[in-house]
Amino acid sequence: MIAPDRAEPPIRPAATVILARHDQGQPRILMGQRGAGAAFMPSKYVFPGGAVDPGDDWPLPLPLAPLCAGRLAQGPTPPGPLVAAALRELTEETGLSLRADTPPLRFVFRAITPPGRTRRFDARFFLADAAGLAEDPEDLSRAGAELSHLHWIGLAEARALDLPFITEVVLAEVTHLLRGGDQPGVPFFDNSGAVPTFRRLL
Repeated sequence: MIAPDRAEPPIRPAATVILARHDQGQPRILMGQRGAGAAFMPSKYVFPGGAVDPGDDWPLPLPLAPLCAGRLAQGPTPPGPLVAAALRELTEETGLSLRADTPPLRFVFRAITPPGRTRRFDARFFLADAAGLAEDPEDLSRAGAELSHLHWIGLAEARALDLPFITEVVLAEVTHLLRGGDQPGVPFFDNSGAVPTFRRLL
């Protein structure tokens, strides 16, 4: 927690990729563990992702369904840099990349980090089909050092990991979607103001 006399850190745009595989009957997702010395969410299991960098400021690099594009545009950061950041972070942290002809990414969740944290993000979560990977999904030899214990894990097993609260919530939403559930708007946990709010982006 940040001491009361310290200013809140800026809220930075961020993006995350949730890769899902369907090649062994039940869906599996890719997760890794942040280092114990990490400034944000140490030792927690998370999806690959991170903050938008200045170099991510380019047009939409992969397709989005029109409904997802419209929902993603309901914010201060254009869709292009968010998707670019998600893809860059995926490659940096896992060594994997999505082909240009991959099925469209699906925007499934948005959350702003609550006050009092050492770092704050306005994060968008994208669901992607691992069938669109350019590499062998089992080959994680080119992964960076930011995430350890990278592995594909079943949805029920993932819930038993040491997860941040928001990752638990996103995982529940993704589990619902991967089992064929509907999504009446993208869930948005908005902690940008003094009072936390929840709504759905329609």
